[in-house]
Amino acid sequence: MNRIGGRFTGTQRVLHWGMAVGILAMLFIGVGMVSTVTTSYLALVSIHKPLGVAILVLVVLRIAVRLRSGTPPLPVDLPAPVKLGATLSHYVLYLLMIAMPLLGWGMLSAAAYPIELFPGVFLPAILPQSDSLHTLLWNLHRALAFVFFAVILLHIAAGLFHALVRRDGVFQSMAGGSIPDEPSVSTAAE
Repeated sequence: MNRIGGRFTGTQRVLHWGMAVGILAMLFIGVGMVSTVTTSYLALVSIHKPLGVAILVLVVLRIAVRLRSGTPPLPVDLPAPVKLGATLSHYVLYLLMIAMPLLGWGMLSAAAYPIELFPGVFLPAILPQSDSLHTLLWNLHRALAFVFFAVILLHIAAGLFHALVRRDGVFQSMAGGSIPDEPSVSTAAE
């Protein structure tokens, strides 16, 4: 595995922070979409669809980069339950980063709504038209958005815990800055 001094690679950091901005924007745009019946709804939808597709493409790229580059190790003194929580939360984050855009695409396909990436460029439908399927996928997409938001809050809290309380270099491995020296390490969850 290609590790750079206990840090994520530059590509991993750019993908992480770029996707973080995109995903948070998606969550807030989604809240705005379901909270309005004004003409701003159409503007929000026109941003939400291609941004969701972009996030799907980026998460696939991110997984490929992660498989190629690996992850920096977590501190050895980190308790086993915390390491397990970090690993599981990352699996949940990746699963949601893939599931949310696919659910949105499927939901729009089932409603026969086109997904226009650029003027005149549309994604194909991935599911047959079905009102009941659309409703099911809409409800699932909405429910998982709340789960996604909660997991993101936990991820941010964990990052702040590592940065401000433990000061163990875990946060700096993704954010930059100096990393404290550690004599020995174990496998990472990031």
